[in-house]
Amino acid sequence: MKKKIVLLMSLLLTACLLTGCAYLPDLNLSSMLPTADTSASTISGDSGDTVTISREEYERYKQFDTLLELMDMVELGYFEEYEVQDMLDGAANGLLLGLGDPYTFYYTPEEYAALWEEDEGEYAGIGIQISTSYLTGLCTISRVFDNGPAREAGVQKGDILYKVEDLYVNSATVNDAVDIMRGTPGTEVKVVFLRGTEEMEYTLVRTQITVNRLDYGMLTEDIGYIYLYEFAGDCGEKFEAAVAALTEQGAKSFIIDLRDNPGGWVEDAETIADIFLEKGTLCYLEYKDGTREYYRTTAGKLEVPLVVLMNENSASSSEILAGALKDRADATIVGVQSYGKGIVQTVVPMEDGAGMQMTIAQYYTPNGNAVHNVGITPDVEIPLPQGDNGMYEFGDLADPQLARALEVMQQKMAK
Repeated sequence: MKKKIVLLMSLLLTACLLTGCAYLPDLNLSSMLPTADTSASTISGDSGDTVTISREEYERYKQFDTLLELMDMVELGYFEEYEVQDMLDGAANGLLLGLGDPYTFYYTPEEYAALWEEDEGEYAGIGIQISTSYLTGLCTISRVFDNGPAREAGVQKGDILYKVEDLYVNSATVNDAVDIMRGTPGTEVKVVFLRGTEEMEYTLVRTQITVNRLDYGMLTEDIGYIYLYEFAGDCGEKFEAAVAALTEQGAKSFIIDLRDNPGGWVEDAETIADIFLEKGTLCYLEYKDGTREYYRTTAGKLEVPLVVLMNENSASSSEILAGALKDRADATIVGVQSYGKGIVQTVVPMEDGAGMQMTIAQYYTPNGNAVHNVGITPDVEIPLPQGDNGMYEFGDLADPQLARALEVMQQKMAK
């Protein structure tokens, strides 16, 4: 499996990206963990069923006495049949849940396999992208894919995913909801959305969904516009191709729209930043022990005016790219304060095919500005008017934020 660096809380499960998910390459964490003193371990007894271990290892295992006691009690008296593996998976989830970090969690073997499949950009589902708030618990539709069942039914950006079949959806159950929405093309799933106080129930037929990572076009004869929806799949290559195509059409400046972009692979942020930045720092990570790791752009800069659009759902790799372009390419940030997801995770495979995601570092912009719980501050602030859910077609200048970004770009080009 190809190792990648990713910054997204985004898991593209059936059409679901969870805001703020971030991944680094698989790490060999075993070399960092304490190991047993096996020199004191022997096996004795005629039947070979007695093991002698060191005191240190004994005390380590003793911490799990309560879990074993609970399992014994279940085995003794639980009224229904059950799967031990389901209990172990739950215990693994609970162990990591105890950290109090919503970005650190356990993957079953099936979930771990699905994580990598989802990056390919095709799945069978209803065609929505979900932004999940761990503060409110709400799961908001941040994107409705073209030609999907949800789009055809009239689901809109800004709607709340309320219920899937009999499951009420919130930040704790959204992964289960996504699993339900995934399925065989041609089969049905009942989904309920909220739009304001209106409850909308649909029976949608699952279909094969192909995810487009970006859209692009010309806003004026010399201003190119690229809307990047996520940092995943081949979006880096697609972005380069978009810049080349727009330049061919006469673009002398670019508006990069990162609104509702939850992040993704940092490799793609590097690829995109390389277009506009000379050799230097993209961002740096600071680990638990205070050491720093720098991610750098390479030589080769396209010198053009830049405006970056962001909103409250722009997270992770979006903030890395925007921060670097702001610090080093004089990009003007337009919109509202971004999400503020400035921590990164590593995805670690386990021997049985399972895996875990764990927060391991915090990242900073090239100028040393923290992002976590802060976000990227816009140079030109323009919130959407009250009641405006931002449901505009691509390039629609009735969108007040896009219209303001265009004004800012025209002012920059006039200097």
